[in-house]
Amino acid sequence: MKRKYQIIIACLTVGFISSCSKFLDVKPKDSILPDEYFETEIQLNKALIGVYDVLGSSALYGNYMHGRMGLDADEGFQRSSTLVTGPITYDVEAADLTVQNFWAALYDGINRANFLLENIHRPKMDETKRNEIKGQVLFLRGYYYFLLVANFGDVPLITTATKSIGNTQIARTPSKQVYEQIEKDMLAAEPLVKSATEVGFGGKINKSAVWGILAKVYLYWAGYPLRDQTKYEEARKWSLKVITSGEHTLNPSYQQIFINYAQDKYDIKESIWEVEFWGNDAEAYVESGRVGSVLGIANSTDDPVVGRVLGYINATATLYRRYEDTDLRRDWAIGPFRYSGTPPAKINYSATQIYQRNAGKWRREYEVVSPKSIISTPQNYPLLRYSDVLLMYAEAETEVSGTPNAAAYNAINQVRRRAYGKEINTPNATVDFSGMGKASFLSALQDERSRELAFESIRKGDLVRWGLLVNKMKTVEADFGKDIVPDNLKHGAKTFKSASARDVVFPIPAYEMSLNRLLIQNYGW
Repeated sequence: MKRKYQIIIACLTVGFISSCSKFLDVKPKDSILPDEYFETEIQLNKALIGVYDVLGSSALYGNYMHGRMGLDADEGFQRSSTLVTGPITYDVEAADLTVQNFWAALYDGINRANFLLENIHRPKMDETKRNEIKGQVLFLRGYYYFLLVANFGDVPLITTATKSIGNTQIARTPSKQVYEQIEKDMLAAEPLVKSATEVGFGGKINKSAVWGILAKVYLYWAGYPLRDQTKYEEARKWSLKVITSGEHTLNPSYQQIFINYAQDKYDIKESIWEVEFWGNDAEAYVESGRVGSVLGIANSTDDPVVGRVLGYINATATLYRRYEDTDLRRDWAIGPFRYSGTPPAKINYSATQIYQRNAGKWRREYEVVSPKSIISTPQNYPLLRYSDVLLMYAEAETEVSGTPNAAAYNAINQVRRRAYGKEINTPNATVDFSGMGKASFLSALQDERSRELAFESIRKGDLVRWGLLVNKMKTVEADFGKDIVPDNLKHGAKTFKSASARDVVFPIPAYEMSLNRLLIQNYGW
């Protein structure tokens, strides 16, 4: 059982800590001041969990990152016509609270990390344990900056704790320098943290998570807008370390990955890093999220088995047609049925009912916590899966080699074999890719990443770094124009019509610009 505790470490950081991690169980504590803190190993570990906790906040993976931020681009659209503006519809203003809260939560996490790093020397404790804490904090600070630079471009780079509300005038740092700091933090973290096998579960930073996220950082750095293609070699190097570690393999069942998230079961071989949630809101301390609620197969009843599901996002027909009929991932990632009646019964969609289908990866019927909360869930959310690493390696290997080679084909074909129910490590001529040129292979890989990782807050970032965001959004808009779309879903076309070149980044929040006069707004906003 995880419990909540809270400290105040600075006047800008209130409610600093709440537990969302398996590796430390603590009881509720009263608020205390920073001068009284960081005196013991236990307090240091509590502060560490406070840095992790930002991941599960509603502004990030607790809600917005998979329900409001539009991070899946051409894969989904808002089911309801009642919320007609915001990042989810690519019709957003600098004053949007979703964007503001996203920015604020990330800098909150960075400030927590900075404060802990500045005080990490204080307790008397085993140095190996101290260094492991330091490695996790450095990595998380790097990850929070990665989310900032990927979504806003140039951002203020702050590596010391903010202790005064008057210290607000900080200019934006060029993205290249932000990436260099991310790289520095993650490389420093890598030798300090334990292996994935030693950690044993996905909620805590491990070496494989550092390696895999480093590979992702380098792929972003190599892509738009910086286009430093020397970083493909680094992406290849770090993704290969995950593959050759011998600690990871694909779960034979694609569906089981997501059932595990619903049931709080860990599979460190496939799910390398995940955000943890728990509970049903029945206690005063809440550490649940909205995974499976905002992204799920809609159900309007409080059924004890199915649970209430808001089902904000429907899949685009463009995504649906990206799958072949025999691809087992399609009818899991995209709900093939709707719920009807009380108790809810599953009613299968017809072959022509494509736009009606919800994003369906996280299904509340598999949750084991009872009774179910109305809209909050205990389901975990993946930040790095092994299939993502294999596909990143295939991309980086091809970019470095100049042509798809046997290693690149082997990586992508493992993912494809599972998708079609084949033995993962046995070549299969019916599903394996082969004989492609570089351009064809990379195009096929881009589609494969979408099929494998749909609705995991990855697609928009991929399209941006490939320079394809607007092009792909306009493809979906055109599909809306050609297809027969139910009247109550035609509003979905607006999302793709609204997307433009400025949407490769979010606007700098207006509230932040009002406080920090050195900030300059992103182009087009």
